[in-house]
Amino acid sequence: MMALMMFIAALLLLLVGIPVAFVFGAVSIVFALISPLGLEVFNILPFRMYGIMSNTTLMAVPLFIVMGLILEKSQMAERLLMSMSSLFRSFKGGLAISVVLVGAMLAASTGIVSASVVMMSVIALPLMIRAGYDKGIASGTVAASGTLGQIIPPSIILIILGDVMSVSVGDLFKGAILPGLVLVGLYIVYIVMSGMLHPEKLPAQYSEASLDIKEVLIAVVPPLLLMVSVLGSIFAGIASPTESAAFGVLGAMVLSILNRSLHMEMLKYAAFETVKLSGMIFMILFGATAFSLVFNELGGTDIVVEFFSHDIGDVWIFIGVAMLSIFILGFFIDFIEISFIIVPILVPVMHAFGIDPVWFAVLIALNLQASFLTPPFGLALFFLKGASHNMVSTLEIYRGIVPFIVLQLIALGTVILFPDLVFAFL
Repeated sequence: MMALMMFIAALLLLLVGIPVAFVFGAVSIVFALISPLGLEVFNILPFRMYGIMSNTTLMAVPLFIVMGLILEKSQMAERLLMSMSSLFRSFKGGLAISVVLVGAMLAASTGIVSASVVMMSVIALPLMIRAGYDKGIASGTVAASGTLGQIIPPSIILIILGDVMSVSVGDLFKGAILPGLVLVGLYIVYIVMSGMLHPEKLPAQYSEASLDIKEVLIAVVPPLLLMVSVLGSIFAGIASPTESAAFGVLGAMVLSILNRSLHMEMLKYAAFETVKLSGMIFMILFGATAFSLVFNELGGTDIVVEFFSHDIGDVWIFIGVAMLSIFILGFFIDFIEISFIIVPILVPVMHAFGIDPVWFAVLIALNLQASFLTPPFGLALFFLKGASHNMVSTLEIYRGIVPFIVLQLIALGTVILFPDLVFAFL
């Protein structure tokens, strides 16, 4: 009962809006004091923290963040979008298709959802509205495309899940490729069908200017080479995710030099933002470590395992409850908190049922991406509204995102029914 009370107390404090790291730390100390455990339970905490700080896998997180931030400021996204839109300009919905493809390429190059959503909101949304697109469809396309970084490698959430679930990050990257492409394909099919059924909402862009293939190649090839080199070195076993991330930072700087956009202000911006984001992640991780230590000592994990594996004993009920819980919690709390407080509770049950951890991690990543988009608390919607100012209303954003949430859930169901999508490259 005390373990259950501890979990509920932490959840309520998170919903109130108290900073996550403080919630985890404070709740663990309070429940250690009021339980027979006492503060002695924290004697092994320094050793766990040392293990976290010496974890080479987690070193990839700040490196991928700085890589994404450099690319964000290098004007690569703008050139990509302009070039891709010129390729699809004669199609109804062609601009929206190019936004999805650019979103996928940015996801494969950066892995940072907030940066991708803001970039696409600033660059693509005005372009789509000026082209006569329905504001709801334009908003939904931009938000959904910007969040592809949750599932398409190198995703920060996949790195965190790999550490929490003790799974190879390289295997997670390989397992997420086809589900990510399935999601991109579903988005494009929806846009094409919408263009056929409602051509006035997704007009074609007719232009007298001829298509400059050389310009398109100059815009598309460099980020593709960066993506292939970073992910390819991991998949081929040439480099670890951390080493590939370091190479990605170097590649991002080279692209910025080629774009003539590398300057000291950009590097300062990337350095400071990386320190802030990385500091937040590691502070949450320290708090979550203290929380899980006390929670496990109070028997919380044993209760969950007993309930699902013995009292219920059905693997599909467990998967259904786990996915529904993560989906609902994703409305209110960030994916980092879910990864550090919810996933560790589910991992022992996963092992008890013999569920493949790579498949389960990809399901969680897809689920978290759906929660990123779901009104009223989807973080991607807040990023979009903040970046677009008064260009679109909140109601238009909500109306436009609903079909993409449905597509997200279809993709999740597809991966559940066809696990081979995850194992194809393993």
